Amino acid sequence: MMRNSKPHILIAGGGIGGLTAALSLLKRGFDVDVYEQASELKEVGAGVQLSPNGNRVLFELGVGEALMALSCEATGKEIRLWNSGHTWKLFDLGAVSVARYGYPYLTVYRPDLVEVLAQAVRALKPDAIHLKSRVLGFTQDASGVTLQLENSTVQGDALIGADGVHSVIRQGLFGADEPERTGLMAWRGVIPMDRLPAHLRRPVGTNWVGPGAHVVNYPLHGGALMNFIGVVERSDIPVESWSVRGSRDDCLMDFKGWHDDVQRMIQAIDTPFKWALMQRAPMERWSEGRVSLLGDACHPTLPFLAQGAVMALEDGFILARAFDADTDIPQALRRYEDARKERTRRIVQGAADNTKRFHNPELANVEGASAYVDREWNEERVRQRYDWLFTYDVTQEPI
Repeated sequence: MMRNSKPHILIAGGGIGGLTAALSLLKRGFDVDVYEQASELKEVGAGVQLSPNGNRVLFELGVGEALMALSCEATGKEIRLWNSGHTWKLFDLGAVSVARYGYPYLTVYRPDLVEVLAQAVRALKPDAIHLKSRVLGFTQDASGVTLQLENSTVQGDALIGADGVHSVIRQGLFGADEPERTGLMAWRGVIPMDRLPAHLRRPVGTNWVGPGAHVVNYPLHGGALMNFIGVVERSDIPVESWSVRGSRDDCLMDFKGWHDDVQRMIQAIDTPFKWALMQRAPMERWSEGRVSLLGDACHPTLPFLAQGAVMALEDGFILARAFDADTDIPQALRRYEDARKERTRRIVQGAADNTKRFHNPELANVEGASAYVDREWNEERVRQRYDWLFTYDVTQEPI
């Protein structure tokens, strides 16, 4: 089933990865349809950090300026100690990021990113995004793919599963996965900035570190909101979901004794949500015939390297390049997978390694923490952990 000599590509999932893939493919002249089960493209109200390697993708796709207008450009990252608030500068960003890596480091409200991508997709193909289209499964043969929706079927030449950590497409290819409990739970919330004191409204990303827990906060939505994520060592949350409601009192109890700035942020959250963190080993392969996976569907990662959304952006761009490079669909999907597998494996592992780094017992007091930060977050180690991420260029990756 070929249209205009290029494949018709079906994408399951209308999140960040699915929309980036759709936009990348449409810009290269491919016919694309995106199937999303929700009734509207409404991402969860949470923040995402977009490092320069991810913003390169967005600027290459022509949506970088539009997103910057809605986001915050981080001036730097810092570490603060859980109880005293003692602060160590991790690295500068802002103009330094642009000078060193070519692109800014942005802190972004996820609904803003989805909206910018969706508008760009619809500008190229107004009817590309199909809402209320729940995916049930698929079949494929040598001539194409049939995607089974709740109330219909659609046909295409290839199928990309961008349907998240509980991917129906992944299960259809390789069966159910068995994630490993990490013993960690994340609290998340978005706070109206005007509820916070002036000294917390700075355009920086802050990592609060302590024994057995850590907190990340940064501004969103042009500075109107503050994103809060607090990770604690708890294993009593059974559901791997962003939408389990919790209570402010329970969250405060998990961070009892922490600095007053952390307490103030928690008190300013209307409804905190609980998220059980699971860990998965990197997949050996993502593709089978005319079907492949993208983003969290194939390489879900713990959120401790701030690269989950960025990996989906990179995936979508590289996928389009792979289809452009090879007219044989299974071979194009192998090219895409080969270009992405080692990098994403390293990111998944790096995020897991940071778990131990953020929760080390040496962080119990200022004396131990100072020695620990000097050792683990000195300039050379920070460069080793981040430069290879930020300098990555999706336009130059061999395909």
